Amino acid sequence: MYLIRRTFKIQKGKTRDAAQAAKELSEKYQNVGQRSPVWIYVSGPTTPGPADTIYMDWVEEKLENPYREDNKSPDGLKKLFQNLYQYVEDSKIDFFQYYGDTFGENKPY
Repeated sequence: MYLIRRTFKIQKGKTRDAAQAAKELSEKYQNVGQRSPVWIYVSGPTTPGPADTIYMDWVEEKLENPYREDNKSPDGLKKLFQNLYQYVEDSKIDFFQYYGDTFGENKPY
């Protein structure tokens, strides 16, 4: 099982707008069954941490190529990505593998 984390450095003062855009994008994937629930959180405006940064975390059973032949992209993604990326200065993605039986019977999704 894997934790995937997308981190976005956002234009100053646009963190809430970008977080809302990320939420809408995540919901699109969730609604078509292509993603488990996504946790979206921010740092900077009222908490310690890197300023103007949003994070998206979700869990996947296995890592798969998003461009694989049998994976149909949900409709409307281009507009949702444009809405998010109008605020993004930089981004990265991290992949973490869960160690052992971290959750037991209690899956995180």
